[in-house]
Amino acid sequence: MRNLFLLILCIPTIAFSQTSFERAEQYFQAEQFSKAKPIFQTYLKEHPGHDKTHEYLGDIAGYEKDWDTAIDHYEVLVEKDNNNANYHFKYGGALGMKALSISRIRAATYIGDIKEEFETAARLDPRHIEVRWALVEFYIQLPGIIGGSESKAIKYANELGRISEVDGYLANGYIAEYSERSEDAERFYKKAIDVGGSPHTYKKLSEHYEKRNKPREAIATAAKSLQIHKRNQLNYQIGKIAAQYNLDAELGINCLQAYIQNHSAKDGVPKDWAYFRLAQIYKNLGEKSEALSWINKALSKRPDFKEAKQEKTAILSL
Repeated sequence: MRNLFLLILCIPTIAFSQTSFERAEQYFQAEQFSKAKPIFQTYLKEHPGHDKTHEYLGDIAGYEKDWDTAIDHYEVLVEKDNNNANYHFKYGGALGMKALSISRIRAATYIGDIKEEFETAARLDPRHIEVRWALVEFYIQLPGIIGGSESKAIKYANELGRISEVDGYLANGYIAEYSERSEDAERFYKKAIDVGGSPHTYKKLSEHYEKRNKPREAIATAAKSLQIHKRNQLNYQIGKIAAQYNLDAELGINCLQAYIQNHSAKDGVPKDWAYFRLAQIYKNLGEKSEALSWINKALSKRPDFKEAKQEKTAILSL
């Protein structure tokens, strides 16, 4: 009877722990990280060896750009399960972002560990797309004197191509663009569209046209992708190009309005930037009051929005 009584006493505690973790997961999936974080922290104190909680807290720290905390959580996971490719990938990524946030001299001390973590993840999982993209960027952006290598970047781009033909073409296009071989980059991006036509593929080609000062080609490529894929991020991209290059104001306004209406955290670009782009379009049209209305809306959301302050000065001078 005494054992049964003790078991009954324990049931609410167990149930609460399970419910609290699940609630935190729901907050995390909804990207309500400020609500999820303290629940996960409490849960980890009660269950210090819980891998998924470490991973969630590492991910939240990464979102908050708290790279030291992210590194601490991912390091625990790597030490506990050295054969998990995704743990090595996330640990290497956190180390890389930490390196970008400090001085070049200090950052140089991280390079060996970043390389080791990414290459370990690639070796453990021959079909891990994200880590191969990370290695492409790592080797193409790193100066040759401290380990950068276009040939190694191409090696991982070709590995990507064996996993996903589209990603292989995109990665090779990215390398060519970084190395200022514009014709090769355009050729690779067009091949990627021919075989895949994903929103990301169209985005890369659209950005490529922007860099080459071909805004009409850029907006046409993005619009074609939107027609096929219906991705909200593309609405912003079209509106941005229309605003920057004074092209097709009606299309730009419609796309930005759609972006605002359908906006979610997954879209990446905050709504205040959409307000800013609408103000730019209306300024281009000479509609001062409408432009002021949108730029004030952007500044009400973010009073320290430097670009919006500058744009407001330009609008007021109309």
